[in-house]
Amino acid sequence: MGERIAVLGTGTMGEALLSGMLRAGASPGDVVVTARRPERADELRERYAVQLATPAEAADAAETLILAVKPQDMGALLDEVAPHVPPDRLVVSVAAGITTSFIQSRLAPGTPVVRVMSNTPVLVDEAMSAISAGAHATEEHLARTEAVFTPVGKTIRVPESQQDAVTALSGSGPAYFFYLVEAMTDAGILLGLPRQVAHDLIVQTAIGAAVMLRDSGKHPVMLREAVTSPAGTTINAIRELENHGVRAAMLAALEAARDRGRALAAGGGWRTRCSPWTCRSRPCSSTSTARWSTPSTSTSPRGRRHWHPAGSRCPSGGSTGGSG
Repeated sequence: MGERIAVLGTGTMGEALLSGMLRAGASPGDVVVTARRPERADELRERYAVQLATPAEAADAAETLILAVKPQDMGALLDEVAPHVPPDRLVVSVAAGITTSFIQSRLAPGTPVVRVMSNTPVLVDEAMSAISAGAHATEEHLARTEAVFTPVGKTIRVPESQQDAVTALSGSGPAYFFYLVEAMTDAGILLGLPRQVAHDLIVQTAIGAAVMLRDSGKHPVMLREAVTSPAGTTINAIRELENHGVRAAMLAALEAARDRGRALAAGGGWRTRCSPWTCRSRPCSSTSTARWSTPSTSTSPRGRRHWHPAGSRCPSGGSTGGSG
């Protein structure tokens, strides 16, 4: 029998890791999973032939625990399993925004914790997983974690201080590409192409471009310039993208995702709301903490309602109100 692994939480990411481990050769008898609903437990048992257990039972049975619940459910899960997790267990968290120090504070002193931010291409064994060691995690614990995630994609080690940026870039990244494909498909329809034709053209183009980025070793600027002829179609399209601020919008979007990750880590959300009536005299310019109800650049139009992380105050001096 190999090392026994427990997957606590079998939503999209938890099930994807489960299926990836089994595809990579793990024995169903060495994997224990949890599920909230009986019908979900029956589904997993039938599909994967793995053992279902309560979180406490899974913690008792496994050498490695993978915590794959939603961030808002992590505290309750840790309270439930803490009495069953001795300090020689490896605890791996894939929950966005949850720090290793938060998990360590709920478990026995000295428990090794590793934080991982993966993404949904884990479903097709093309995930990008960033791994960070907690205070008590050793090289052995990192290697064991990599052994779990390598079969479902690539892994990289980063300091935990970079995990919020990783979440914004690659954790949420697939959604940005899907959004771009959706927009380009609509553009193809506008130009007269049938939807399926537009979709097929864009998907294969995306795959080809991704392989070139991965395998050519060239900077994306060089690859883009190879397509961009003087006074040609591509440079005219790029001019419109620049005129509409696409690059700046991407920078702002990733900052917003990073800030949301920090808010999750702090246990809150965007809940401190500046009143549009009391903040209008001095527009807030804090792009690093404020979130606007409509798109904004560096400052807000007077009176625009906006939010800050829970527990903070508007740095512009506006009064704060109810939850948003």
